[in-house]
Amino acid sequence: MSEQNSERAAPAYAVAQWTAALEAARSGDHAALEKVRRWEDVLAGMAGGRLRIGSRTPVADTPPWVTLEVAHGGFATGRYLAEAPLSDAEQERLVALPDDVPGETDRERLNLWYLGDTGRAELLAAVRSGTCRIDVPEESALAVAALLLDRGFAAQALDLVAELRPLMHRLRFTPRFESVPQPSGAAVRLAPVGEVAASLRRVRVPAQLAAMRETLEVWNPLHDRLVELWCSTVDGALPHLDEERNEVRGGWPCRRWPDDWVQARIRWLDDYTRTCREHAPSGRHAHPKSNFARLRAALLACPVDSAELSGREVGWIRRALANTTTRHGAPNGELRASIRAAQAESIAAPTHASIAELVAARLDHYPADGGVPSLEPIAAAVSEEDGAGGVPVGTAIPEHLVDKVARALEAPVDELVRRGVITSGEVLARVLPQLTARFASAGLDDPVLAGVHEQTYTAFRRRRSLLLLNLEQQVRFDELPWVRALAVCRSPRVERSVAAHRSLQQAVLLAITSFPQALLPNPLVREFGAMSVLAGIRMPLVEEVAADIFTGTFVMKWRDAAVLASRAMAGTVYAAYYDLPPAWPEARRIGTRWGRRTADDFTALCAARAEEAGSGRGFISRNGAVLEQSQILTTHNLAVLVHELGLAEQLREHAPELVRRTFDWIVARLRQQPASDHHAALIQVKNAAYAWRQAIFLLGFCDPREQRARLGGLDEAVRGAGLTRFAPAVEGLAHVLGGGRFDESGTTPNGGRRFLGWARGKHWYFGD
Repeated sequence: MSEQNSERAAPAYAVAQWTAALEAARSGDHAALEKVRRWEDVLAGMAGGRLRIGSRTPVADTPPWVTLEVAHGGFATGRYLAEAPLSDAEQERLVALPDDVPGETDRERLNLWYLGDTGRAELLAAVRSGTCRIDVPEESALAVAALLLDRGFAAQALDLVAELRPLMHRLRFTPRFESVPQPSGAAVRLAPVGEVAASLRRVRVPAQLAAMRETLEVWNPLHDRLVELWCSTVDGALPHLDEERNEVRGGWPCRRWPDDWVQARIRWLDDYTRTCREHAPSGRHAHPKSNFARLRAALLACPVDSAELSGREVGWIRRALANTTTRHGAPNGELRASIRAAQAESIAAPTHASIAELVAARLDHYPADGGVPSLEPIAAAVSEEDGAGGVPVGTAIPEHLVDKVARALEAPVDELVRRGVITSGEVLARVLPQLTARFASAGLDDPVLAGVHEQTYTAFRRRRSLLLLNLEQQVRFDELPWVRALAVCRSPRVERSVAAHRSLQQAVLLAITSFPQALLPNPLVREFGAMSVLAGIRMPLVEEVAADIFTGTFVMKWRDAAVLASRAMAGTVYAAYYDLPPAWPEARRIGTRWGRRTADDFTALCAARAEEAGSGRGFISRNGAVLEQSQILTTHNLAVLVHELGLAEQLREHAPELVRRTFDWIVARLRQQPASDHHAALIQVKNAAYAWRQAIFLLGFCDPREQRARLGGLDEAVRGAGLTRFAPAVEGLAHVLGGGRFDESGTTPNGGRRFLGWARGKHWYFGD
């Protein structure tokens, strides 16, 4: 697993993240301020010895079950997520508590109140009605204690309370109360309605569009009035430009003064001052040499008549009037009216921000923590029932706003993938706990207990994983004291494995067929592991390990996965291309490190095979080459999942198309102009090589005719893209499909190369 040579993680990564967040905050990214705070907490905790990054209990004097705030990369900040300020509802409850409720802090008094007779009755009523919400796992602890007492398990309830007691003064152990019951069902959603509605209300009019609308709606009318005011002082024809000679023709301003001049001047200046309080002048109206600025300055200098103006200033007024009348026509004239009408039409359409607010109002009719059963009512054109100011009836809802709403759509997982709501394995991992939670709770025959358990499980799966060193393991769900206490309530009669097995099959096949070019991400692997336990299947699923924290040690499940992969992939193009061991000895070389059994023979084989990557001295490239071989030998879970779940025949139906899509992805990725820095180019090649391995695996489920067809399509795509540097990889695959093998250096007699992602030194893809 992921380890480091030292017992603790070095602070260099945290310093780099803090620096990046600080730079982002200085550039105006307000969201980065919270990141700065988190990384400052991490660094302060590491420096003061309160945090031991890499341990499953990184915060001093803290049980492993406490939900921690975790920054990017698995670094605990030292804060507890359940240690939150009292909400408004809790403040109201606190004020109403009897004076004799014990507790040294407000939080402790509230927790202890819900353990008393009256508070416990209130808590049980909310749990039974389904109006409690569990956002952090700790928030279900006292609800479980109350349910245990209610069902006659007093000893288990008291033991649980005793374990929670040391942290009752800090942590919230009670759920959040709502007025409507918790929605339930077999469908899943990516985000709750309340979260989506909030994101819609954050939609803003783009600054450029807002400035244009302000110019057309606010400043242009004021400009037109100013021009009309000065034109009323012109004797004769209005000034205009002779553009051929660049001369001003027509009459002169300030030659006659209408009777209402003084009042009109005062009204305009007052309106201008009032407008400036609400709208800052922008664009040409703010430029000191603009027609608007010159005419306004002249108005300020001319309280009654032209006596205060010099001849030069009158000339500038005449020039400014000539400029605007030539371009836009006379005040109240047809040309100016048509221009202003066209401009008004250009901004008449409602803004996306106003439509987003309307859509958010539609979502307000649904429970905030639930989903929407259908998009049709939300995506329908604006009707009179919406009553939205500024959005005409019949206006269509923009597609990108409908896509936002789709995040709250409750539907089967495969439909969300088809709609493009679930776009990656990482996103798929976010919704699967909603299904797994139902299977995990199936052993509880009491629907109230099952509902609390389901919410707790979903909240637990939202916990961010810690960075772990020294072969330590993440905290398991059944390590939560209140979950462990529920074991006495489980019914042995409830059979959940069949349904869990079927759902796991569907989820795995969906992940492979939807995102064939991508490794199964760690969150998804962990979710598959949780589902396999519920299905009663033991599978050696392995995680992706970062090269910078690896110490060259693998636990036994890596070897078990490799043995299964060699057996399942025997005789396939994958086994031939990557030279999988035809057999593994029954006698295993087992070691011990940090109290766990390690697969020393598997580790040695990975290191030996990694020599194909070269002999550079960098420890990250050395670790990366070893880890890549571990992924090759295990197929990074693909063989285990397909074999153990019996998915081979189903995969054969999809394999040719999946190979084509993956090859197309690789060609498109390599065609992209790599970033100027060398590291970005290396990442580009590494990701392409990982997708290549996925394609080779899938190619093993194609018949020989399909394999040749896919190879021909790849060769044509590579030539068409001008990827001459990638030609050796295509030649190498062709050689293997023709029955050949790579030599020890990963080359073939015809110049083909085995395509790997890591190289200790210069990668052959970048040339000599």
